[in-house]
Amino acid sequence: MANTPRIQTYGMQQRSDRMDFYIRDKSARPALTSPHRHEYFQIQINLGGDTVQHIGGAIRAFPRNTLAFILPHRLHVIPHPEDGNFVLINFAQEFLLQHVQCDPMDLEDVSLTDCPELAPFRFQEHLDFILGDSDFAEVTALLDLMREADRTRQLGCAAILRGYLLQLIGKVCNLFEPQLLALSQDKAERRGRRDAMGRVMVYIREHIADPAMTLTDAAAAAFLSPNYLTHLLRKETGNTFSELVLERRMRLARTQLMNSDKPLSHIAQVCGFTDEAYFSRRFRKAHGMPPGQFRRERRS
Repeated sequence: MANTPRIQTYGMQQRSDRMDFYIRDKSARPALTSPHRHEYFQIQINLGGDTVQHIGGAIRAFPRNTLAFILPHRLHVIPHPEDGNFVLINFAQEFLLQHVQCDPMDLEDVSLTDCPELAPFRFQEHLDFILGDSDFAEVTALLDLMREADRTRQLGCAAILRGYLLQLIGKVCNLFEPQLLALSQDKAERRGRRDAMGRVMVYIREHIADPAMTLTDAAAAAFLSPNYLTHLLRKETGNTFSELVLERRMRLARTQLMNSDKPLSHIAQVCGFTDEAYFSRRFRKAHGMPPGQFRRERRS
Protein backbone atom coordinates (compact mmCIF):
# COMPACT_ATOMS: atom_id res chain seq x y z
CA MET A 1 0.00 0.00 0.00
CA ALA A 2 2.96 2.27 0.33
CA ASN A 3 2.93 2.41 -3.51
CA THR A 4 -0.65 3.70 -3.75
CA PRO A 5 -0.47 6.59 -6.25
CA ARG A 6 -1.10 9.98 -4.72
CA ILE A 7 -4.27 11.63 -6.01
CA GLN A 8 -3.92 15.37 -6.41
CA THR A 9 -6.52 17.85 -5.16
CA TYR A 10 -6.32 21.16 -7.04
CA GLY A 11 -7.27 24.65 -5.98
CA MET A 12 -8.55 27.33 -8.35
CA GLN A 13 -5.16 29.04 -8.30
CA GLN A 14 -3.54 25.92 -9.78
CA ARG A 15 -5.91 25.33 -12.72
CA SER A 16 -7.57 28.69 -13.42
CA ASP A 17 -6.47 32.16 -14.46
CA ARG A 18 -9.01 33.76 -12.13
CA MET A 19 -10.21 32.77 -8.67
CA ASP A 20 -13.97 33.17 -9.22
CA PHE A 21 -14.79 31.95 -12.75
CA TYR A 22 -12.67 30.55 -15.57
CA ILE A 23 -13.65 29.18 -18.98
CA ARG A 24 -11.30 27.66 -21.53
CA ASP A 25 -11.02 25.17 -24.36
CA LYS A 26 -8.34 22.51 -24.75
CA SER A 27 -5.89 24.91 -26.42
CA ALA A 28 -5.47 27.02 -23.26
CA ARG A 29 -4.15 24.35 -20.91
CA PRO A 30 -3.48 20.59 -21.19
CA ALA A 31 -6.23 18.37 -19.79
CA LEU A 32 -5.46 16.31 -16.71
CA THR A 33 -5.06 12.66 -17.63
CA SER A 34 -5.06 10.96 -14.20
CA PRO A 35 -7.82 10.78 -11.56
CA HIS A 36 -7.91 13.95 -9.48
CA ARG A 37 -10.14 16.22 -7.41
CA HIS A 38 -10.52 19.95 -7.06
CA GLU A 39 -11.84 22.31 -4.43
CA TYR A 40 -14.15 24.11 -6.89
CA PHE A 41 -17.10 23.29 -9.14
CA GLN A 42 -16.47 22.22 -12.71
CA ILE A 43 -18.55 21.75 -15.85
CA GLN A 44 -17.08 20.04 -18.91
CA ILE A 45 -18.79 20.24 -22.30
CA ASN A 46 -17.84 17.73 -24.99
CA LEU A 47 -17.73 19.46 -28.39
CA GLY A 48 -16.38 16.40 -30.20
CA GLY A 49 -14.70 13.06 -29.55
CA ASP A 50 -16.65 10.27 -27.83
CA THR A 51 -15.19 9.10 -24.52
CA VAL A 52 -16.29 8.24 -20.98
CA GLN A 53 -16.03 9.96 -17.63
CA HIS A 54 -14.94 8.29 -14.43
CA ILE A 55 -16.63 10.04 -11.51
CA GLY A 56 -16.76 8.79 -7.94
CA GLY A 57 -17.36 5.06 -8.21
CA ALA A 58 -19.15 5.29 -11.57
CA ILE A 59 -18.21 5.25 -15.25
CA ARG A 60 -20.59 7.28 -17.41
CA ALA A 61 -20.81 7.77 -21.16
CA PHE A 62 -19.36 11.08 -22.37
CA PRO A 63 -19.99 11.38 -26.12
CA ARG A 64 -20.23 14.59 -28.14
CA ASN A 65 -23.02 16.97 -27.01
CA THR A 66 -22.66 15.85 -23.38
CA LEU A 67 -22.14 17.94 -20.26
CA ALA A 68 -20.43 16.74 -17.07
CA PHE A 69 -21.20 18.42 -13.73
CA ILE A 70 -18.54 17.84 -11.07
CA LEU A 71 -18.90 18.73 -7.39
CA PRO A 72 -15.94 19.91 -5.31
CA HIS A 73 -13.80 17.07 -3.94
CA ARG A 74 -15.34 14.47 -6.29
CA LEU A 75 -12.76 12.06 -7.72
CA HIS A 76 -12.97 12.11 -11.52
CA VAL A 77 -11.15 12.00 -14.84
CA ILE A 78 -12.28 12.32 -18.46
CA PRO A 79 -9.75 10.81 -20.92
CA HIS A 80 -10.29 13.09 -23.91
CA PRO A 81 -9.15 11.67 -27.26
CA GLU A 82 -6.38 13.52 -29.10
CA ASP A 83 -8.74 14.67 -31.86
CA GLY A 84 -11.51 15.63 -29.41
CA ASN A 85 -12.54 19.10 -28.36
CA PHE A 86 -14.12 20.40 -25.19
CA VAL A 87 -14.85 23.47 -23.11
CA LEU A 88 -14.21 23.50 -19.38
CA ILE A 89 -15.67 25.89 -16.80
CA ASN A 90 -14.23 26.20 -13.29
CA PHE A 91 -15.95 28.33 -10.68
CA ALA A 92 -15.80 28.83 -6.95
CA GLN A 93 -18.64 27.79 -4.68
CA GLU A 94 -19.18 31.41 -3.65
CA PHE A 95 -19.59 32.38 -7.32
CA LEU A 96 -22.50 29.98 -7.86
CA LEU A 97 -24.06 29.92 -4.38
CA GLN A 98 -23.68 33.47 -3.12
CA HIS A 99 -26.28 33.16 -0.36
CA VAL A 100 -25.44 29.67 0.88
CA GLN A 101 -22.95 29.23 3.72
CA CYS A 102 -22.07 25.56 3.58
CA ASP A 103 -19.03 23.35 3.89
CA PRO A 104 -18.38 22.04 0.35
CA MET A 105 -18.47 18.51 1.74
CA ASP A 106 -22.07 19.06 2.86
CA LEU A 107 -23.41 20.23 -0.50
CA GLU A 108 -25.27 16.94 -0.96
CA ASP A 109 -27.41 17.84 2.06
CA VAL A 110 -28.52 21.26 0.79
CA SER A 111 -32.21 21.27 -0.15
CA LEU A 112 -32.81 21.30 -3.90
CA THR A 113 -35.86 23.44 -3.19
CA ASP A 114 -33.46 26.14 -1.98
CA CYS A 115 -30.70 25.45 -4.54
CA PRO A 116 -32.08 23.66 -7.64
CA GLU A 117 -28.89 24.58 -9.50
CA LEU A 118 -27.13 21.84 -7.52
CA ALA A 119 -29.28 19.07 -9.03
CA PRO A 120 -27.09 18.06 -12.03
CA PHE A 121 -23.97 18.12 -9.85
CA ARG A 122 -25.60 15.96 -7.17
CA PHE A 123 -26.77 13.28 -9.60
CA GLN A 124 -23.96 13.18 -12.17
CA GLU A 125 -22.95 9.68 -11.06
CA HIS A 126 -26.47 8.44 -11.91
CA LEU A 127 -27.31 10.30 -15.12
CA ASP A 128 -25.84 11.15 -18.55
CA PHE A 129 -26.55 14.73 -19.67
CA ILE A 130 -26.56 14.11 -23.45
CA LEU A 131 -28.30 16.87 -25.42
CA GLY A 132 -29.91 16.94 -28.85
CA ASP A 133 -28.35 19.14 -31.51
CA SER A 134 -30.73 22.08 -31.14
CA ASP A 135 -30.44 22.17 -27.35
CA PHE A 136 -26.67 21.77 -27.57
CA ALA A 137 -26.52 24.69 -30.01
CA GLU A 138 -28.13 26.86 -27.30
CA VAL A 139 -25.46 25.69 -24.86
CA THR A 140 -22.62 26.52 -27.26
CA ALA A 141 -24.14 29.97 -27.82
CA LEU A 142 -24.05 30.52 -24.05
CA LEU A 143 -20.43 29.38 -24.00
CA ASP A 144 -19.55 31.99 -26.63
CA LEU A 145 -21.23 34.68 -24.53
CA MET A 146 -19.35 33.50 -21.42
CA ARG A 147 -16.00 33.59 -23.18
CA GLU A 148 -16.59 37.11 -24.46
CA ALA A 149 -17.69 38.40 -21.04
CA ASP A 150 -14.76 36.64 -19.38
CA ARG A 151 -12.33 38.11 -21.90
CA THR A 152 -13.41 41.72 -21.33
CA ARG A 153 -14.07 41.54 -17.57
CA GLN A 154 -15.63 44.99 -17.37
CA LEU A 155 -17.56 46.26 -14.35
CA GLY A 156 -20.56 43.99 -13.88
CA CYS A 157 -19.12 41.11 -15.92
CA ALA A 158 -19.11 38.78 -12.92
CA ALA A 159 -22.88 39.22 -12.58
CA ILE A 160 -23.31 38.66 -16.32
CA LEU A 161 -21.18 35.52 -16.19
CA ARG A 162 -23.18 34.22 -13.25
CA GLY A 163 -26.36 34.80 -15.22
CA TYR A 164 -25.05 32.86 -18.23
CA LEU A 165 -23.88 30.06 -15.94
CA LEU A 166 -27.29 29.82 -14.29
CA GLN A 167 -28.96 29.79 -17.71
CA LEU A 168 -26.81 26.84 -18.74
CA ILE A 169 -27.50 24.90 -15.53
CA GLY A 170 -31.18 25.85 -15.64
CA LYS A 171 -31.54 24.59 -19.20
CA VAL A 172 -30.10 21.20 -18.25
CA CYS A 173 -32.38 21.06 -15.20
CA ASN A 174 -35.39 21.77 -17.45
CA LEU A 175 -34.39 19.15 -20.01
CA PHE A 176 -33.78 16.44 -17.40
CA GLU A 177 -36.40 17.47 -14.85
CA PRO A 178 -38.20 14.07 -14.62
CA GLN A 179 -34.97 12.14 -14.08
CA LEU A 180 -33.55 14.66 -11.61
CA LEU A 181 -36.76 14.77 -9.57
CA ALA A 182 -36.95 10.97 -9.52
CA LEU A 183 -33.36 10.72 -8.31
CA SER A 184 -34.05 13.35 -5.65
CA GLN A 185 -37.15 11.53 -4.42
CA ASP A 186 -35.16 8.28 -4.36
CA LYS A 187 -32.47 10.06 -2.28
CA ALA A 188 -29.83 8.86 -4.73
CA GLU A 189 -27.11 10.98 -3.14
CA ARG A 190 -27.65 9.21 0.19
CA ARG A 191 -27.47 5.89 -1.59
CA GLY A 192 -24.18 7.06 -3.06
CA ARG A 193 -22.86 7.80 0.43
CA ARG A 194 -24.00 4.38 1.62
CA ASP A 195 -22.21 2.76 -1.32
CA ALA A 196 -19.05 4.70 -0.48
CA MET A 197 -19.28 3.64 3.16
CA GLY A 198 -19.75 0.05 1.98
CA ARG A 199 -16.55 0.25 -0.07
CA VAL A 200 -14.70 1.62 2.95
CA MET A 201 -15.95 -1.22 5.17
CA VAL A 202 -14.98 -3.84 2.59
CA TYR A 203 -11.53 -2.33 2.37
CA ILE A 204 -11.10 -2.35 6.15
CA ARG A 205 -12.30 -5.95 6.38
CA GLU A 206 -9.95 -7.12 3.62
CA HIS A 207 -6.93 -5.28 5.09
CA ILE A 208 -7.65 -5.63 8.79
CA ALA A 209 -4.44 -7.67 9.33
CA ASP A 210 -2.29 -4.97 7.74
CA PRO A 211 -0.90 -2.64 10.42
CA ALA A 212 0.06 -0.16 7.69
CA MET A 213 -3.56 0.41 6.60
CA THR A 214 -4.18 4.15 6.26
CA LEU A 215 -7.01 6.59 5.78
CA THR A 216 -5.50 7.63 2.45
CA ASP A 217 -5.55 4.07 1.10
CA ALA A 218 -9.11 3.46 2.30
CA ALA A 219 -10.25 6.73 0.73
CA ALA A 220 -8.65 5.82 -2.59
CA ALA A 221 -10.38 2.42 -2.53
CA ALA A 222 -13.72 4.18 -1.97
CA PHE A 223 -13.08 6.85 -4.65
CA LEU A 224 -13.08 9.59 -2.01
CA SER A 225 -10.62 12.20 -0.85
CA PRO A 226 -9.13 11.63 2.63
CA ASN A 227 -10.77 14.85 3.84
CA TYR A 228 -14.15 13.81 2.51
CA LEU A 229 -13.85 10.33 4.02
CA THR A 230 -13.01 11.85 7.40
CA HIS A 231 -16.04 14.13 7.08
CA LEU A 232 -18.29 11.26 5.96
CA LEU A 233 -17.22 8.97 8.81
CA ARG A 234 -17.92 11.63 11.40
CA LYS A 235 -21.34 12.27 9.85
CA GLU A 236 -22.33 8.62 9.41
CA THR A 237 -20.66 6.95 12.42
CA GLY A 238 -19.44 9.70 14.75
CA ASN A 239 -15.96 8.12 14.65
CA THR A 240 -12.63 8.92 13.09
CA PHE A 241 -11.03 6.43 10.72
CA SER A 242 -8.59 5.30 13.42
CA GLU A 243 -11.43 4.76 15.89
CA LEU A 244 -13.42 2.79 13.33
CA VAL A 245 -10.46 0.55 12.46
CA LEU A 246 -9.68 -0.04 16.13
CA GLU A 247 -13.31 -0.96 16.84
CA ARG A 248 -13.26 -3.47 13.97
CA ARG A 249 -9.97 -4.93 15.18
CA MET A 250 -11.32 -5.30 18.71
CA ARG A 251 -14.44 -6.97 17.33
CA LEU A 252 -12.31 -9.45 15.39
CA ALA A 253 -10.12 -10.01 18.47
CA ARG A 254 -13.18 -10.89 20.59
CA THR A 255 -14.33 -13.38 17.97
CA GLN A 256 -10.88 -14.96 17.76
CA LEU A 257 -10.53 -15.22 21.54
CA MET A 258 -13.94 -16.83 22.02
CA ASN A 259 -13.81 -19.23 19.07
CA SER A 260 -10.20 -20.35 18.72
CA ASP A 261 -7.29 -21.58 20.79
CA LYS A 262 -4.75 -19.61 18.80
CA PRO A 263 -2.02 -17.94 20.89
CA LEU A 264 -2.34 -14.24 21.63
CA SER A 265 0.59 -13.46 19.34
CA HIS A 266 -1.30 -14.99 16.40
CA ILE A 267 -4.53 -13.15 17.24
CA ALA A 268 -2.63 -9.89 17.56
CA GLN A 269 -1.17 -10.43 14.10
CA VAL A 270 -4.43 -11.26 12.33
CA CYS A 271 -6.00 -8.19 13.95
CA GLY A 272 -3.34 -5.88 12.57
CA PHE A 273 -1.01 -5.46 15.58
CA THR A 274 2.70 -6.09 15.12
CA ASP A 275 3.30 -6.18 18.87
CA GLU A 276 1.46 -8.53 21.25
CA ALA A 277 2.05 -6.25 24.23
CA TYR A 278 0.52 -3.29 22.42
CA PHE A 279 -2.43 -5.44 21.38
CA SER A 280 -2.95 -6.45 25.00
CA ARG A 281 -2.83 -2.82 26.18
CA ARG A 282 -5.39 -1.71 23.61
CA PHE A 283 -7.64 -4.68 24.41
CA ARG A 284 -7.48 -3.97 28.14
CA LYS A 285 -8.32 -0.31 27.54
CA ALA A 286 -11.31 -1.25 25.38
CA HIS A 287 -12.67 -4.09 27.54
CA GLY A 288 -11.36 -3.49 31.05
CA MET A 289 -9.35 -6.72 31.13
CA PRO A 290 -6.46 -8.33 29.23
CA PRO A 291 -7.29 -10.67 26.33
CA GLY A 292 -6.28 -13.83 28.23
CA GLN A 293 -8.70 -13.07 31.06
CA PHE A 294 -11.43 -12.20 28.55
CA ARG A 295 -10.99 -15.59 26.89
CA ARG A 296 -11.09 -17.49 30.20
CA GLU A 297 -14.19 -15.66 31.49
CA ARG A 298 -16.13 -16.06 28.24
CA ARG A 299 -15.37 -19.76 28.13
CA SER A 300 -16.06 -20.53 31.77
